[in-house]
Amino acid sequence: MPDSQASRTDWTEYSHPLPPEDEGLRGDGGVTEAGPYDGQRGRRGRGRRGRGTGESSGGPQDGGSPFSSRAEKREPPGDPAEQARAICLRLLTGTPRTRKQLADALRKREIPEDVADEVLSRFEEVGLINDSAFADAWVESRHHGRGLARRALARELRTKGVDSALIDEAVAQLDSEQEEATARELVDRKLRSTRGLDRDKRLRRLAGMLARKGYPEGLALRVVRQALEEEGEDTEGLGDEGF
Repeated sequence: MPDSQASRTDWTEYSHPLPPEDEGLRGDGGVTEAGPYDGQRGRRGRGRRGRGTGESSGGPQDGGSPFSSRAEKREPPGDPAEQARAICLRLLTGTPRTRKQLADALRKREIPEDVADEVLSRFEEVGLINDSAFADAWVESRHHGRGLARRALARELRTKGVDSALIDEAVAQLDSEQEEATARELVDRKLRSTRGLDRDKRLRRLAGMLARKGYPEGLALRVVRQALEEEGEDTEGLGDEGF
């Protein structure tokens, strides 16, 4: 039996933001760079993909369309409200955005705060800004496309300025059973590449991959242990409490 101290891993070392090349899920087993609305199922009647969202092949996480980064620099002169509307419309043409993302863009272009707030509120009234729908679609897409767990999804949405209550509602789409099923699918897809490594190294690599995607330690260890046992590995001494 391997020495317990030698095989123990600090779980917190894996709790960092996902790297750009992090593994994704795709039906054919390959790697995918899913956009925020890819795989969207249209909860709350959002309709077919891309309709009414101004969606492009890119997503908020990768900056959207090529011209969106220049949109803030091309506002017409004159009325600040007109400038604000023009900036927001151009940014929304490339990809859906949260209210905070648009507010940050307007602040950067020195639009007065009261004017920006009025324009953004009007955009919310007519449905051009909808943080709730954004959060729902983000969770569905990033879970099915990249295999992210609730914790990682909540972290991403917080960085985009989505309200905590809306985040909680969005991540509630996923239950523990769905998370565990996705975790097992991720492990199965990566399992082959770890064959030939010793047991502890396989365990650390697979559990670390799940940790980076936001899965709890206990769930990750349980799923990895089950997968290794099915391949004939001796997992004696590797409990759910840690390793």
